[in-house]
Amino acid sequence: MSATLTAQAQAAPSGAMRRLSNLLYRRPTLYLSMLLIPPLLWFGAIYLGSLLSLLWQGFYTFDDFTMAVSTDLTLANFSALFQAANFDIIQRTLAMAVAVSIASGMLAFPIAYYMARYTTGKTKAFFYIAVMMPMWASYIVKAYAWTLLLAKGGVAQWFVQQFGLEPVLQFILGIPGVGGSTLSTSHLGRFLVFVYIWLPFMILPIQASLERLPPNLLQASADLGAKPRQTFLQVVLPLSIPGIAAGSIFTFSLTLGDFIVPQLVGPPGYFIGSMVYAQQGAIGNMPMAAAFTLVPIVLIAVYLSIVKRLGAFDAL
Repeated sequence: MSATLTAQAQAAPSGAMRRLSNLLYRRPTLYLSMLLIPPLLWFGAIYLGSLLSLLWQGFYTFDDFTMAVSTDLTLANFSALFQAANFDIIQRTLAMAVAVSIASGMLAFPIAYYMARYTTGKTKAFFYIAVMMPMWASYIVKAYAWTLLLAKGGVAQWFVQQFGLEPVLQFILGIPGVGGSTLSTSHLGRFLVFVYIWLPFMILPIQASLERLPPNLLQASADLGAKPRQTFLQVVLPLSIPGIAAGSIFTFSLTLGDFIVPQLVGPPGYFIGSMVYAQQGAIGNMPMAAAFTLVPIVLIAVYLSIVKRLGAFDAL
């Protein structure tokens, strides 16, 4: 008798689980909803909710005399973005983000093309590790390391002196020679650090898009009499544009919001990220910091709408 009761008690949970399994099998929409509702609630309530709360604070009023924030709503913070000093910060950041994306694409494409078309097995694994290895190191450590490389007497300036490039840099970029400012206090130095840090984020999407190119397309192009240069310009490059656009999403957005590199490398001058940090941390002007936060959101939204037309989302 006791054995029968034990068997029934063990069979009851399994029967309930079987009925639940059958229900979810018959109603796949219910099963999908159970999987998606928890992360969607987290995304909507915590992520989007906190972001909207931050942007709403951009309408608050900051008293410069008492350093206090009041809930009186105003558009003064957003209109202040178009003042000369603030608008210059936006232009400087946007120009750097575009320049870093273009340079990263130019450097990444040959590496990605070689990885996709000419490497196999251990060689390809070596390139993957070499590309991703800088990403394993701490971001701040890499930024501080570059301040030493670009400093006066550092490795970068030694190369400049050995190749006699000081007059060229001084004439074209306005960087004085030895005894003056160094690459670590120039826009060029800041640009080099950004390109180095974000370059892996450009290489991998391009390499993935080139991997998906059907080899028979290249063979067909050769059979039709196209020269290698024509095949590259008319077949390979157009089909790799989605990967380039996908990689540029990372380089553009990450440069746009960075605040550590502009503080460590380059001449004095705020970027959007460092301006948000200064307004919120040093001054306590949360409304102005929230207003500046809206700028990269708008710029990235516009940028995404552009690269979407190039098929960037299909290459991610």
